[in-house]
Amino acid sequence: MFVIKKMRSFVGATLLASCAALAMGATAAQAETIDQIKEKGELTVGMLVDFPPYGILNTENKPDGYDADVARQLAKDLGVKVNIVPVTGPNRIPYLLTNKVDMLIASLAITPERAKQVQFSHPYSAAQIVVFGGKDTKIAKAEDLSGLRIGVARASTQDIAVSKIAPKDANIRRFDDDASAMQALLSGQVDAIGCSTTVAGQIAQRAPDRFENKFVLLQQEMAVALRPGEAKTLEAVNQMVDKNIKSGEFSKLFEKWLGAPLPELKAS
Repeated sequence: MFVIKKMRSFVGATLLASCAALAMGATAAQAETIDQIKEKGELTVGMLVDFPPYGILNTENKPDGYDADVARQLAKDLGVKVNIVPVTGPNRIPYLLTNKVDMLIASLAITPERAKQVQFSHPYSAAQIVVFGGKDTKIAKAEDLSGLRIGVARASTQDIAVSKIAPKDANIRRFDDDASAMQALLSGQVDAIGCSTTVAGQIAQRAPDRFENKFVLLQQEMAVALRPGEAKTLEAVNQMVDKNIKSGEFSKLFEKWLGAPLPELKAS
């Protein structure tokens, strides 16, 4: 009888311990990235460092650029330190999905294909492709490219965009890269070029007051990438992104690095 009672006590204690362990495991499983960030006091962000001016290495060989400033601002909002981990285009999503980083602020454009792997926050940035030309050249819409010489980098996004909307009599001149198209504009070989706002900013620095953005060809929104299935983390990041856009903080950072206000973001 004594042995049976002892066995019952042992079995009961074992069951209680197992239930407690399961409960602890469930709690740990429910902890989202945002909880872990606050607990460790550090936000680990994956970021490109070869995509100026969004991501660069500064003179001290440390990550910098617009994306880095956004990461620092989010860490400040959370009241934690920031640790920026350099990633590449091919490995940035794998780094996120294997928990090497907490999130990606890595110039990641929102696309349906990527949305199958990660969940995107509200956009915090945008890259625009524009028609950029001399201030004395009247261009306000696609039809105005009629009869003009338009330079583009061969097989680029801007080449595709310009080719799609240009009138049949527009003279599209294709160059090996953006630098060659830029030089063609500066030297008067073309009337305008299709380029990113980053390239347009570089031209404006070299030739102040000579050129201007004519119209936007296309815009790609960029967002913070998070691991899927974490609703609490997504909500927290969305709130921070929205707050910084509304306050103008992100626009101030964007202008610091790209020389222009943050474009209006459609999905924010």
